Amino acid sequence: MARSEPAVEPRACSERHSLKSPRAYSLASVSKPIFSGQTKDDLAAWMAAAGEPGFRTSQILEWHYEKRALRFEDMTSLPAALRSQLAEGFELTPLHEVRSQLSVDGTRKFLFRLHDDNLVESVLIPASPALYGSAADRRTLCVSSQVGCAFDCQFCASGLAGFTRNLDPGEIVSQILEAERISGEKVNNVVFMGMGEPLANYRNLLKAVEILNAEWGVGIGARRITVSTSGVAPRIRDLADQPLAIRLALSLHGATDEVRQRIMPVNRKYPLEVLFEALQYWRSRKKQKVTFEYIMIDGLNDTPEQAAELAKRARSISAKVNLIPYNSVADFPWARSTRQAQKDFLSVLERAGVPATIRLEKGHDIDAACGQLRLREETESAAATEPATTSDLS
Repeated sequence: MARSEPAVEPRACSERHSLKSPRAYSLASVSKPIFSGQTKDDLAAWMAAAGEPGFRTSQILEWHYEKRALRFEDMTSLPAALRSQLAEGFELTPLHEVRSQLSVDGTRKFLFRLHDDNLVESVLIPASPALYGSAADRRTLCVSSQVGCAFDCQFCASGLAGFTRNLDPGEIVSQILEAERISGEKVNNVVFMGMGEPLANYRNLLKAVEILNAEWGVGIGARRITVSTSGVAPRIRDLADQPLAIRLALSLHGATDEVRQRIMPVNRKYPLEVLFEALQYWRSRKKQKVTFEYIMIDGLNDTPEQAAELAKRARSISAKVNLIPYNSVADFPWARSTRQAQKDFLSVLERAGVPATIRLEKGHDIDAACGQLRLREETESAAATEPATTSDLS
């Protein structure tokens, strides 16, 4: 199993841990490797060490990824002794559903508990009939890469409880398997836009992407996998050198250093000049356009001046822009831009020749924004375990 790596200089981004202290985590707390985090080569090596013939590797992977067996004992084409060995050697179902929420628009949010009682979120988003002219036949799963986040973006609930640990590749892959099992629906696209900074969990990210893309694995095409980053410039360069044709999205949210630094502390470590040098390198290596994610916050980053600066930056690397109405989080003072401000901002981009859209809102009636459902669960759990006071009993 891949060893978890620390986040990229989290202390440069945040010192705040407002709800709880990070839990200690080590491989000693994991009793068994997670099966979904094993590559075909990993499993083949394990089988060889167990003295099993090589063809069993493909059989087991078929049971897991095609037939979706939930227990090794259900893999009935395997010898009973091998099934017992696998059950002793691997954890097959590392995620346990705590709760889910279903929006009127079909968006579904899952909260999963991990082996160490930490919580992570995934969001299943149906394609919009308004965009494609028919009922939703494609679904995107937004997955988490870390428990919490160290990057302390000043609009996102994920970092309010601080950073706890990286997710294992198997914990990442299992989010897709569990979402499909619970919903009964096929996931067509995966976006790493959930809890955490994917590029701060780089090695585990790459292994998870390999498994998601592999024919023997989940089988999602590389162009249907998007990695979103807050702007870890060195890792953008590293990712550009990877052979898979995955897509890159940048959480930009400010077109100047002055504005971006107010809500994204990572910008102090990697200011826009450094970041855009890395993006230029990405464009020199990849055919896929970069997408800028840009949350629209009233009076902060939605001015005509910011729109003009954003247009220049987008044109410099032929990027697309997704404008996202801000989904309010109680701990932050921001409000979403007015509809007129959103339209005016979009017009500036369009006049400058930048491909841009205002993202259709999904899951606004549930805790669909990143980290909100986990935050609610942990807050409610903490309140439930607090000792009663005299006033409570009177």
